[in-house]
Amino acid sequence: MNLRINPPEEMIDVAIELPLSKSISNRALIMDALSAAPVPCRAVADCDDTAAVRAALSLLGEMPKGATVNVGMAGTAMRFLTAYVAATPGLEAELDGDERMRERPIGPLVDVLRRCGAEIEYSGREGYPPLRVKGRQLSGGEMNIDAAVSSQFVSALLMVAPTFSSPLSLRLQGEISSFPYIKMTVGMMERRGINCEIYGSVITVEPGKYLSDNEPIERDWSAASYWYEIAAISAGWVTLPGLRLPSLQGDAAAARFFERLGIVSGTENDEGETIDGMVLTPSPEVHSRLDLDLSDNPDLAQALAVTCCMVGVPFHFTGLASLKIKETDRLQALQSELAKLSYAVEIIRGSELAWQMQRCHVEELQPIDTHGDHRMAMAMAPAALFVSGLIIRHAEVVTKSYPEYWDHLRMAGFQIEEV
Repeated sequence: MNLRINPPEEMIDVAIELPLSKSISNRALIMDALSAAPVPCRAVADCDDTAAVRAALSLLGEMPKGATVNVGMAGTAMRFLTAYVAATPGLEAELDGDERMRERPIGPLVDVLRRCGAEIEYSGREGYPPLRVKGRQLSGGEMNIDAAVSSQFVSALLMVAPTFSSPLSLRLQGEISSFPYIKMTVGMMERRGINCEIYGSVITVEPGKYLSDNEPIERDWSAASYWYEIAAISAGWVTLPGLRLPSLQGDAAAARFFERLGIVSGTENDEGETIDGMVLTPSPEVHSRLDLDLSDNPDLAQALAVTCCMVGVPFHFTGLASLKIKETDRLQALQSELAKLSYAVEIIRGSELAWQMQRCHVEELQPIDTHGDHRMAMAMAPAALFVSGLIIRHAEVVTKSYPEYWDHLRMAGFQIEEV
């Protein structure tokens, strides 16, 4: 599906009900599956990633021995399910995904699980899916893991560690990627009765049983970043009901980062009434440049980069090494698609992205390719505020995390048609 997008004819002033957090939802589903207590029927994110986890858990319940699980492009599902199956006696599964998934490394997670006693074999290339996994009782001990590749490897291990026969002491090595997601996992585990401790780069988890949990899932701060982007580019007003601070989600840092781009987050509406949610208000206080270490928040890079280019704020973002192994190489994708709009961004040392106001010549407007990445589609679409008639190819990729995105843009006044 290709979409042509034209900007709203009037100033943006809209209230948007964001999706529930897929990061919290996916963790809740795994903890629910590991819980010895009855789990209430909970509302979780309605998106492809969470659907992949739910479908896999359902299939494993129906076919505990020999199930074939294909998670498509859902990297979270692949990593969490690998640990879940490996640590659950009686389960056996072949875990696979799409072609891109077979290019995304999983070796660091498999290595630690094997040292804990897991039975895991690679069906194809060493270090990458697909995997054959046979569940059994695992043991803990002192383990090291390279945490620079993905925080999801760490979260996957932590969530199953309470089922181990002895405590797990996990030392995180290298430059830790997306540490707030690890803290989110630990926070959710502690809320459900598991004893976890973080001492510097070492996380210890004691054996235990998950308690049932009725806590509602938070609204998604990663999804909110695209509305901060829209507010910053348009200088319009956006209300996001149910979005809260403080939050378990590390991407709540979007409120702090976008304040430097002229968007103030508050909880009061135009009438001065306090609401349950965030009110995004434009401000003339825009920084002259934006230098950020995004090691903790790499998923915000695309929204921030496009915003900076659109409003003319040079930037230098570091800590983006993990973007190379996402749904696509997001650094290369950003560079190629922003060039179509005449913005010449630079990739530095494979882990940094910078723009010093350089422009490149563009003879005619070209469609934007999403590279199979939901965040590319959502981050590039608001550029239509400056570039009328922008075409987004394969716009359906947003279903991975935010299926209502295009409908919500229409609510904000964007004119969208299929081409």
